[in-house]
Amino acid sequence: AGTKGKGSTCHMLAAVLQEAGYHTGLYISPHVIDLRERISIDGEMISEAAFAKLMAQIQPVVHRLRRDEPTFFEIMTAAAMLYFAQKKTDLCVIETGLGGRLDATNVIKPEVCGITSISYDHVQQLGNTLEKIAAEKAGIFKPGVPVIVAPQVASVRRVFRKVADAVGCPLRVLGDDLEFSYRFECSRAAGPHTRVCISTPTSRFDHIRVPLLGEHQAHNCGVVLGMLDALRQAGYAITEQHAIEGLAKVRVQGRLELIREQPRTIVDAAHNAASVQALMRAIGQNITYDSMVVVFGCSADKDIDGMLDQLQLGADKVIFTTAGVPRSADPQDLYHRFVEKSQKMAQVAPTLQEAYEIAKRCVTRDDLICITGSFYLVGLAKALQAKGMLD
Repeated sequence: AGTKGKGSTCHMLAAVLQEAGYHTGLYISPHVIDLRERISIDGEMISEAAFAKLMAQIQPVVHRLRRDEPTFFEIMTAAAMLYFAQKKTDLCVIETGLGGRLDATNVIKPEVCGITSISYDHVQQLGNTLEKIAAEKAGIFKPGVPVIVAPQVASVRRVFRKVADAVGCPLRVLGDDLEFSYRFECSRAAGPHTRVCISTPTSRFDHIRVPLLGEHQAHNCGVVLGMLDALRQAGYAITEQHAIEGLAKVRVQGRLELIREQPRTIVDAAHNAASVQALMRAIGQNITYDSMVVVFGCSADKDIDGMLDQLQLGADKVIFTTAGVPRSADPQDLYHRFVEKSQKMAQVAPTLQEAYEIAKRCVTRDDLICITGSFYLVGLAKALQAKGMLD
């Protein structure tokens, strides 16, 4: 569970477990292009035929529950659990949806829990303070089940310790209970990257290369290594070499992903203020460019002002648009709110294709285009690119 970094953490963890020889299920959300991305085993997403068969099996149960109709996420979670059971997976990596305490995924008793960075998102459902949000995420804690926590602000750490004490589970916070460090480096062979170290009484992971760019990914990777240590203590055969080789194979859609070389175009599914801040920092640390044009669109229920505040710190020009889904914020509203707080250049385009055409006219060879703000927008960008409609 966590506010940001859950998907990346789950992908990294699943890759190492698979490398260690375990038949590994992975359940994530949301998807980028194809709904079936949410359910995979050993890196292969569920087939259309298998998914259709699961829906047919679940449909009668949904019909019987029509007085309290299951949500889309509950149906998908049931499908994932059923699929993993049918395929007799050894271990499954399960990402929570909105929160934790009331999340559909909270029906399981896990071997280990991981908590990524906590920040503001879904405040209407989870609460308007970090402490309230943290308490909801801590709803996945179970008696006797170890919990590995990414570095957090002091008030969030206090919430987690209070809940862990009440539930009766061992809590290990990176940097407090687990020796954790990371460093940024750059080499001719590997380019810019981060390496992490984590040391426990039973494991030592030294200078492990983080496969994804950004300081926040070092924290996520630290959570992965801490969870691997907990699994080792539970008897699972996982080595440092498994971690090195498994992480080296990680590829995650929509996280600082280069989708075009000329003009250089990256997509990132940053969808709250903390994620946009992390994105701007990661680009500045890892990508060389003269000027950056950001194509931005987000959902109307997000902390829009917080996202725009972070956006102006990195973007040289912003083109506001929409993914065309009902939840999308009005690009004109985004534009007016942005120009009230920033002197940066900005304009509006009614569609992503038109926004990208404008961006291409603005950049030269050494510039960068970044498409961000929501999974919807990133998914649309990748789908259009695959069809040759961003050329």
